Amino acid sequence: MHKIDIDLIEMTLDVMKFAIGRISATEHPIGKPKKYEELKALVGETVTENGVGGEYAFNLWKEHLSKANVPVDHPRNLAFVPAAPTRAAIMFDLVTSASSIHGAYWMEGAGGIFCENEAMSWIVSLTGLPKGAFGVFTSGGTAANLSAIVTAREHWREDETYSREKGLIITSIGAHSSIKAMAKVADVDILLVDSEEELTGDDLRKTIDKLNFHQRKRLFAVVATGGTTNAGIIDDLDGIAEVCEKENIWFHVDAAYGGGALAADSVRPLFNGIERADSITIDPHKWMFSPYDCGAVIYKDPELAKNAHSQQGSYLDIFKDEGAHGFNPTDYQIQLTRRVRGLPLWFSLATHGTDQYKKSVERGIELAQIAGRLIDENPNVELVREPSLSCVLYRRIGWKPEDYTHWTYENHEKGFALVTPTKWKNGDTFETVSRFCFINPDTTEKDIQMILESMN
Repeated sequence: MHKIDIDLIEMTLDVMKFAIGRISATEHPIGKPKKYEELKALVGETVTENGVGGEYAFNLWKEHLSKANVPVDHPRNLAFVPAAPTRAAIMFDLVTSASSIHGAYWMEGAGGIFCENEAMSWIVSLTGLPKGAFGVFTSGGTAANLSAIVTAREHWREDETYSREKGLIITSIGAHSSIKAMAKVADVDILLVDSEEELTGDDLRKTIDKLNFHQRKRLFAVVATGGTTNAGIIDDLDGIAEVCEKENIWFHVDAAYGGGALAADSVRPLFNGIERADSITIDPHKWMFSPYDCGAVIYKDPELAKNAHSQQGSYLDIFKDEGAHGFNPTDYQIQLTRRVRGLPLWFSLATHGTDQYKKSVERGIELAQIAGRLIDENPNVELVREPSLSCVLYRRIGWKPEDYTHWTYENHEKGFALVTPTKWKNGDTFETVSRFCFINPDTTEKDIQMILESMN
């Protein structure tokens, strides 16, 4: 399996040809999933005692399996939070994999970790956090949020008063689903403020004042959102920071989606207060045009994260030795084994410069405003709320929930677009509405117009 022969060389050329074609293509199908049984019927048994051969397996991928995926970088994929990695970042993802770098410790991955840290320094500079703040790349927002909350909990438990207490965190119902998932893993309770709009400092103050004695004793962190996934809403970060500082509570900002907008001068003031956070989550694989998987967690005081996450083991001692001195990413988040997932982002930043990143992020915000205007001009649809960051919520007048679902599947089946419904709290009920999320600078006004017209 590990020898170099003519078959390996030919397969390498085939793979590179495929990658070059995908990277250089200006158009590609949106793709659609198939049921397991359908795929099995198309490809048959692929993992066998003697193997089916690289050429055969690769042809199965090209002809059948690759087409059963929905590329996140298609300009009419506006569902969830799509992605649009730069071609430079995609190319260097190939280099990252081919280089076989273990990115946990400086001793093994100094060159790659150096590049990651150059990219991280730029991200940290966007937040305005004080000198000494720094971060590390993770697999995504869930791992970043979990790493931050574990750091907060362990710091809280340094006080013996809380060493046996089960922690409590406060966030809003508009927070990302990963906050609730992370709380389960960290075994902490979560209190949700019943507001999908902006969570304010006053909201937080009132919520804390209603806690009983034991709840207040267990409260150790507040999670605000810097751009909700559903609607792009930015919480009152300054107001929340004020309360957290007075109450001596850890202040975490989940900006996994919205954090990319820190680069956009047009909306940067909306994030005022983020520089007062104790920790921040940002996903470069969303609005910083990096390939999956690339999240990031940033700490005001990285030493607190190191105290919480640094792993001990006799076989790891050499990594702590002076001779192996350097930045060890594994010390600052939950994972030991890790690839240098920030390397493609570094190469793209080095290739294009940060000004191009600013322009591309601003384009997403501009597309949301264009969509808002087109919706206002269309008598069949109306805005649910004004566009925020690159998210747009709108309703098709007269539609029921099943109409949205049918429309989504119909457009996807045609290979035209992927736009999915969501729910928005309207009074005491949750209304089904449609949602755009713009990340890809290649999306055009015509794309938006055609999607809206398909609702007629």
